[in-house]
Amino acid sequence: MKKITFLVLIAMISLGSSAQEQINKPLRIIAIGAHPDDCDSKFGGTAALYAKLGHKVKFLALTNGDAGHQNMGGGVLGKRRREEAKKAGEVLGVEYDVLDNHDAELIPTLNVRHQVIRKIREWDADIVLGLRPNDYHPDHRNAGIVVQDAAYLVIVPNVTPDTPPLKKNPIFLYMQDGFQKPYPFSKDIAVVIDDVIDQKQRAFAEHESQVFEWMPWTMGMDENDIPKGKEERLAWMKNVYLKETKLDQSGVDAVKKWYPKIDISKVKNVEFFEICEYGKQPTDEEIKYFFPMLKQ
Repeated sequence: MKKITFLVLIAMISLGSSAQEQINKPLRIIAIGAHPDDCDSKFGGTAALYAKLGHKVKFLALTNGDAGHQNMGGGVLGKRRREEAKKAGEVLGVEYDVLDNHDAELIPTLNVRHQVIRKIREWDADIVLGLRPNDYHPDHRNAGIVVQDAAYLVIVPNVTPDTPPLKKNPIFLYMQDGFQKPYPFSKDIAVVIDDVIDQKQRAFAEHESQVFEWMPWTMGMDENDIPKGKEERLAWMKNVYLKETKLDQSGVDAVKKWYPKIDISKVKNVEFFEICEYGKQPTDEEIKYFFPMLKQ
């Protein structure tokens, strides 16, 4: 009798330890964009906050970006952009994966869906972020579609059976955009990133081929107007990209909801997220758990 009681006690202690480990287990977040730099611009600040709190973040680019330049392309550009992404990930404290699908040729085929399902499962994601499937760039639209297509299937054992399915459906979120049709972006979750905005900007600046070459060219800028020095380039970039967030009423309401004690007049930089109806539907209390920076 005493032996049985002792064994039960040991089992209870073990179970308690396991439960505590589960509570303290780092969250695992994967953000999926079409190109290297997509996730940095839309999620870089929140990703940095997660990393500072000890959680695990991966950025996944579904194409290698080998078409996004005016003077180079193909394998040379793809290699350059992969190296830029790695440096950006180091600045933010996140892992960065770049797939070898061609830039400007992304289609939500079954093969690409399998790639996305594998990456989500391998990361054992609690949260998956993607793009909305309405955008000027076909790669962005198709990246959004393929993440939607994966949303339910990541838990189905007979789909992509070479990779074990997740035991629970993650929360799927959209990263912010400004497109209005078929409906505007919904600011369901707001994360103030003022404490890490410099880190986000430095990470974005690591994508040199885009920030200081390709995007200025697409906007008709003269390359001679782009500074050469690192600090000068960073200062120039701050005036062109990643400007302070202009809060409309929906933005103000979202920030006040998640930061009820904040002085809204002092908020300068915010990242917003929309909850996709295809994944886990979190309560407000669950959102506070999955976004622990909201409790700081």
